Amino acid sequence: MATSKDMQTAQQTTRATSGSLVVERTGPLALIQDAGRFGVRHLGVAQGGALDWISLGWANWMLGNAPGAAGIEIAIGGLVLKAERTLRLAIAGADLGATRDGEPLATNGSFMLEQGQVLAFDQPKAGLRAYLALPGGIGAEPFMGSLSTVAREQLGGLDGFGSALQIGDRLVAAKASSETRDMPSVAAMPQDEAVLELVTGAQIAHFDGASLFAAFNQAWQVDSRADRMGVRLTGPELRCQMGGMVSEGIPLGAVQVPPDGQPIILLNDRQTIGGYPRLGALSPIACARLGQCAPGTTIRLSPVTPHQARTRYRHQLALWQ
Repeated sequence: MATSKDMQTAQQTTRATSGSLVVERTGPLALIQDAGRFGVRHLGVAQGGALDWISLGWANWMLGNAPGAAGIEIAIGGLVLKAERTLRLAIAGADLGATRDGEPLATNGSFMLEQGQVLAFDQPKAGLRAYLALPGGIGAEPFMGSLSTVAREQLGGLDGFGSALQIGDRLVAAKASSETRDMPSVAAMPQDEAVLELVTGAQIAHFDGASLFAAFNQAWQVDSRADRMGVRLTGPELRCQMGGMVSEGIPLGAVQVPPDGQPIILLNDRQTIGGYPRLGALSPIACARLGQCAPGTTIRLSPVTPHQARTRYRHQLALWQ
């Protein structure tokens, strides 16, 4: 019977012998992500998936892919890829100073990468995460219905064990060709301030009035303690009047308030249950926007109804039909 080590060795051998793009250099957070894993949280498995699902969706849309097809989430930069054959690619999201053989590329657009040409990503100029799409998505073996990389749980990615892209990895496009679409103008990446819509609920009634006023009327700063699991905010101290609570399921964008009164917004790689009181949860659109907020970015929370959040979410999906 093959062991997990044997399986990993076989997968590494496979990914080293064929492909469309080869990784020549990689930053710390170049990850394969798609729409995420669903229907598995009762097993304690994280959702995963692209933090800025909107940018991944646009990158895929420009090539005629399904919005949730697997692409590369490039956080901060540092990734360098070389084409083994000519293919069309698309980039959306943050401006990471992408270049093709040293020549600048548009932040949101599709382009041809000829055999032997090099695609490189530098440091962020606006936003935090760029998304690279290949024709048809990335051809690899999904786990629990997804290629999404969750390093903490050692799931997904090119090797199936949650590894970030490594030098020598080869990425195969799922299709030989693609459509070509021009991306419409989109909102600029947050730099000075971002307004994030929050659907109130959960334990919000247990916070005192002064805390609720501060939560929605004062600015917050994105703390340096931020990753794919969650983002800590710094600002006014929020106080909850309830005592301990039994752990419960945690949705995407949940805004937990631990005893220090500084909120934590839980994202795609979050744990599946938690026991801190919550103000509610960010809307799907707000979660995507938060994924582009670098440490130090100023944000404001804006309360919305579930109907408003759902309507805006459906509107975004309709743009890709």
